[in-house]
Amino acid sequence: MCTEFAHDRREFLYSLGASLGSVALTSLFAAESPASDGTRSVPATDPPLASRPGHFPAKAKACIFLMMEGGPSHIDTFDPKPKLKELHLTEFVREGEQNSAMESGKRYYVESPFEFRKAGACGADMATNWEHLADVADDLCFYRGCQVDSVNHPTAMYQMNTGNRFGGDPAVGAWVTYGLGSMNENLPGFLVLPEVSYPQGGAANWGSGFLPAHFQGTPLRASGSPILDLKPPDGITSEHQRENLDLLATLNRLHHERHPRHEELAARIANYELAFRMQMQVPGILDLSEEDERTRRLYGLDQKESDAFGRKCLLARRLVERGVRFVQLYAGTWDSHDYIARAHGSLVRAVDRPIAALIADLKQRGLLDETLIVWCGEFGRSPDNGIRGGVAYGRDHNAKAMTIWLAGGGVKAGRTIGATDELGAQAVECVHPIRDLHVTLLRLLGLDDNKLTYLHAGRFKQLSQFGGKVIEELMA
Repeated sequence: MCTEFAHDRREFLYSLGASLGSVALTSLFAAESPASDGTRSVPATDPPLASRPGHFPAKAKACIFLMMEGGPSHIDTFDPKPKLKELHLTEFVREGEQNSAMESGKRYYVESPFEFRKAGACGADMATNWEHLADVADDLCFYRGCQVDSVNHPTAMYQMNTGNRFGGDPAVGAWVTYGLGSMNENLPGFLVLPEVSYPQGGAANWGSGFLPAHFQGTPLRASGSPILDLKPPDGITSEHQRENLDLLATLNRLHHERHPRHEELAARIANYELAFRMQMQVPGILDLSEEDERTRRLYGLDQKESDAFGRKCLLARRLVERGVRFVQLYAGTWDSHDYIARAHGSLVRAVDRPIAALIADLKQRGLLDETLIVWCGEFGRSPDNGIRGGVAYGRDHNAKAMTIWLAGGGVKAGRTIGATDELGAQAVECVHPIRDLHVTLLRLLGLDDNKLTYLHAGRFKQLSQFGGKVIEELMA
């Protein structure tokens, strides 16, 4: 192909990008043909996000991952510890322990400022300020045995989201879409609804790592237009864009005839086509005014404190309803070193009604059984705190104890699995590292962590890093 033709084609590619949604451009020029790992082969001729069968019959088709960034306190939400009432403000000296961000020095025990009750027929432990979540308690499976390896926010966030404390690896959602693709060819397979301020660790929490870029999470902006450049510039009609894409296809066909082994080309064209289709479909999905007033109230859109997260939860339902494989929602920050009654109280009010509505709405629509919901933070919190003065009671970070709950998608509803010690300092029953939780989530979605691998840097890599086991107690 002559130099002049190559130059013209390159200029045309870049100029065309100005009228496409930025969501597609995130993967456009980094798109690569997925490599075969011997067990999960994605033919280069297939659309990269084409729906594919899993390794096992799936319990769930999609996942909604509710990430409470900052480390919510299990002791003040779903794991009551009466012993702390006896020890409240008792001072002691910690020497060399590893359970909190403050490893040693003078400490004092802190009772929970919240009252607890038994919710639902299952008798789930729940702080009384979870007014609405209590209504769906029998749909939840509480897990108290998970432990992570870091008490620092960025590294703990990376581990919870990618399995690697140091970042750079694919997110759980990226692995899921790599293994299963998307159920809607007009939408990305992995969408993220962050806060205005990104979580600690930034966009790497939903990155594709060493996987091809089209498996990374696509963030929707928390304010303003959810996706920049989603609407074509003035004067550019859909017919005009269609003509541009057809011309581009002709140019690329000529290029492919000269370079038949240029497999990345098909992926690039697929991304352009996805962006074009998204301009047709996404605006309607994002328009929550299509929902009736009853539904909007159900999600708390009529109340200032729950409106923001309510919109995320309602949008998550609309996305999985339309075939998006993995949706991650962020709510923060739960990092309550001080004033935990005020801080956690406000945060619970912001998410309580929306999350309960999401579960009830999915169930009413017959979608809960095929949608896996996960609620967690990056770690739990300590039963004690450092000496900070006054009555500003709070808690430090705790990697050895936390509460995670799951709903739908093949988990044991109405059960509490595992336990922490009498102070909530450490998990003592059904104890598993985070990699086992990841392996379990993949299994519920029909994927085998040992087979879902990708050849990178000379070895086959996987979400669990070096293998894990399914937490059978969580499986229905």
